[in-house]
Amino acid sequence: MTATRHDIRAGVAEFAAYYLDGAARAEALELIWAHGWGHSHLALLPLAEAMQRTADSWLVDFPGFGASPVPPGAWGTEDYADAMAEWIAAMPAGRRVWVGHSFGCRVGLQLAARHPQAVGALFLIAAHGLQPRRPLTTRLKRAPRRVAFRLARALTPEGPARERLRERYGSTDYRTAGAMRPVLVKAVNEDLTEVARAVRCPVVLVHGDHDGESPPEIAARLHQLIPGSHLHLLRGFDHWTVLTDGRHQVIHLLGELLERLR
Repeated sequence: MTATRHDIRAGVAEFAAYYLDGAARAEALELIWAHGWGHSHLALLPLAEAMQRTADSWLVDFPGFGASPVPPGAWGTEDYADAMAEWIAAMPAGRRVWVGHSFGCRVGLQLAARHPQAVGALFLIAAHGLQPRRPLTTRLKRAPRRVAFRLARALTPEGPARERLRERYGSTDYRTAGAMRPVLVKAVNEDLTEVARAVRCPVVLVHGDHDGESPPEIAARLHQLIPGSHLHLLRGFDHWTVLTDGRHQVIHLLGELLERLR
């Protein structure tokens, strides 16, 4: 089976969503798959296809990614969540599980906290949304570069020269973000501590123990913040291989969640 594209308008948002029809019973849970930063629905399509015997799926291209136009402004994750909630509210009544990876987890946390009726559970892979607590040695190692950037920025007027400065010192995501740079800056600087505390639906956190993009300590802290959540730390996987090499373990854990929700 192939995923069928639907062009969605929810308020001021426009985005593409792809429906993957499964072999599930009519009353079965429906999955909504939400990708990470810089990716599209294609990153999660193999996982959704692996779940076809169990559930129907919607896979989203967030505004600004994949086939979707950029959002109409410097959106925060709360804006993405509000757009998703408006779209979900227009769907036929049903029980839905949000399956997010990285940036998609940030949006999922906001969605569950701001619109608790939208989804019945969260399944969060390589979740982020808290400021990392880096070891002192790491902070000291990064300090000279951070100080150099701040000094150079203070001496450089806004314009092409400052843009070259940002390109030199910014992360890969920052350098390649283009029109989405304001959204990225908002996302990496946000702290979803209070948002996580407000989530009341069932939550499963799946994290690779070699994740350098979102250190495992973030998953541990989210687990402490979210009442009744479950944390699974998968050995040997990083931020990306958890979706590929770790696919079978992820699918097994997602299947367990769906069984508990039935």
